Amino acid sequence: MAPDLLRRRELEKKLQISRSSIYAMMSEGTFPKPIKLGRRAVGWRSSDIEKWLKDMQEDQNV
Repeated sequence: MAPDLLRRRELEKKLQISRSSIYAMMSEGTFPKPIKLGRRAVGWRSSDIEKWLKDMQEDQNV
């Protein structure tokens, strides 16, 4: 797997959030959508996650 992609379990560990939280935020439109890697596999671009983290930080500083 390309190093710039995070699988769901890696994402959960990195962000310290649950699977249900990830999917809830995705359905609200507040979290990046994954890219399809296969029939039953998805991953998130590291760059999308880093941007999301930066945006979250900026929102808290306002």
